[in-house]
Amino acid sequence: MEKEWFATWFDTSYYHVLYKNRNNEEAKVFIANLANYLALPPHAEVLDLACGKGRHSITLNELGYAVHGVDLSANSIAEASKHEKEGLTFGVQDMRLPIPNRSFTAVFNLFTSFGYFDDTSDNLKVLQSVRQMLDDKGLLIIDFMNATRVINTLVTEESKTVDGIDFSIQRNYDGTHIFKDIHFEDNGRDYHFTERVQALRFEDFQSLLSESRFEILRTFGDFNLSPFEAETSDRLILIAQKN
Repeated sequence: MEKEWFATWFDTSYYHVLYKNRNNEEAKVFIANLANYLALPPHAEVLDLACGKGRHSITLNELGYAVHGVDLSANSIAEASKHEKEGLTFGVQDMRLPIPNRSFTAVFNLFTSFGYFDDTSDNLKVLQSVRQMLDDKGLLIIDFMNATRVINTLVTEESKTVDGIDFSIQRNYDGTHIFKDIHFEDNGRDYHFTERVQALRFEDFQSLLSESRFEILRTFGDFNLSPFEAETSDRLILIAQKN
């Protein structure tokens, strides 16, 4: 059986090369803003769902939470695990499946780590899994792209050179998914990967969360937690509570 695109691309070293210059300071400010708003109890147990190499997990732990970070990419978790210490652990996990015998005060799903699937029923599997792992009245925080703005401002072609590798990137929207085709050559070999994310809007999340018995408490439109505006906001950030 062929692997799903994210199971292949996210587990390559090239994924981390292409995105190595992400703004970590901006991410830290965002997490600090979220923590201040949520006011979770000290030492609360939280889950960083689809944590990658753990940059958000590390910040959450620095803010005083007991953090478990999970990702499908074994290579990413191997890197993240180098930062393990008391109150900061990592594991390989498919987000569609609950972690056995674990419960959390809050689950964080950050940096557009949702909607990777071809089958939209998998979105419900993720939310049902999260619900199963959350304490009563536990919180789910989703940070997603603002699909409306991304589609309206889509950069269809782009080139980037990182660590001596020339990446050629094409983007398109087919009415349901936003695609990013990535082509490059390294050591005499041609590579091609495709990122594919569902273009979920606020109304889509409303429906998914309602069906999964979550109540949306608040929405924000950027990392400074400004109000969400469908046409102009950079992000769609949702704070939802388990009913």
